[in-house]
Amino acid sequence: MQIVSIEVIREFIAADMQAVDCVIRSRLHSGVALIEQVAEHIIAGGGKRLRPALVVLSAGAHGYRGTAHHQLAAVVEFIHTATLLHDDVVDESAMRRGQPTANSLFGNAASVLVGDFVYSRAFQMMVEAGSMRILEVLAEATNIIAEGEVLQLMNCRNPDIEEAAYLQVIRCKTAKLFEAATRIGALLAGADATAEAAMARYGAHLGTAFQLIDDVLDYSGDHAVIGKNVGDDLAEGKPTLPLIHAMRRGTPAQVAAVRRAIEAGGIDELPTVLQAIRETGALDYARQCACAEAGLAAEALHGLAPSPQRDFLIQLTDFAVSRTY
Repeated sequence: MQIVSIEVIREFIAADMQAVDCVIRSRLHSGVALIEQVAEHIIAGGGKRLRPALVVLSAGAHGYRGTAHHQLAAVVEFIHTATLLHDDVVDESAMRRGQPTANSLFGNAASVLVGDFVYSRAFQMMVEAGSMRILEVLAEATNIIAEGEVLQLMNCRNPDIEEAAYLQVIRCKTAKLFEAATRIGALLAGADATAEAAMARYGAHLGTAFQLIDDVLDYSGDHAVIGKNVGDDLAEGKPTLPLIHAMRRGTPAQVAAVRRAIEAGGIDELPTVLQAIRETGALDYARQCACAEAGLAAEALHGLAPSPQRDFLIQLTDFAVSRTY
């Protein structure tokens, strides 16, 4: 299959995504001025809108021809946005997507409370969808994401986390919403249980690949492109896969340096850590793991009937691992 750019995919679903953005704007409306201000900041921040795009593509790949997928795509984006608002408070982040975070502009209290507003609005919209199964999928995903956030918090500044335990965190924290997005697209189109399960596998593996590449970019990305500083995860004491691999393969001195950096949080040891990552091939290893996940995602689509949407879903597995932002 010919590889196409992400811009081609965006052009194909442009009308749908414009409709999703209209839903987002209308449903973030509130008579409370501070909510309006924070909401406008969120909308202006943009982002890839990848998760709602997955709802749109999954629904289309299964033959859906209505408009309810626009509202459900907005629900998925609201869940994602609420987690980001809360994450930035927990991580004390000042930048996201190259812009000041909501907590840095409006304060932690406002970010947490507006995050709660966005979560609750998402649940109102889930109920409006009128499907108990879709409500079940999204409610479960929201709960598991919260568990993943707590697991990540527990693992911060813990250099002894094993690879399997770390992968479990990202499957909860990141991949679960990808899984829910692709699953509900299929459900909305009336897909059977086999097709639903295949889309769930696709989303879960795609989301895992996506997060693993985020881990790589944290130590290799361009600040101007990725919208955050290299080493931000290290500064927060997060033991991501490149660090886990570097400790597994590094010299005793390198292992000690990485351990100190994770335990202390901060970037005082960043040059030494970056050297350890390079010399142990940690970024290549993390990319290989991401590529394996992307391959499993593409494999999950083998039973899906040919369509432009199916082709674009497959293309997204390539984008997930080749992207630079």
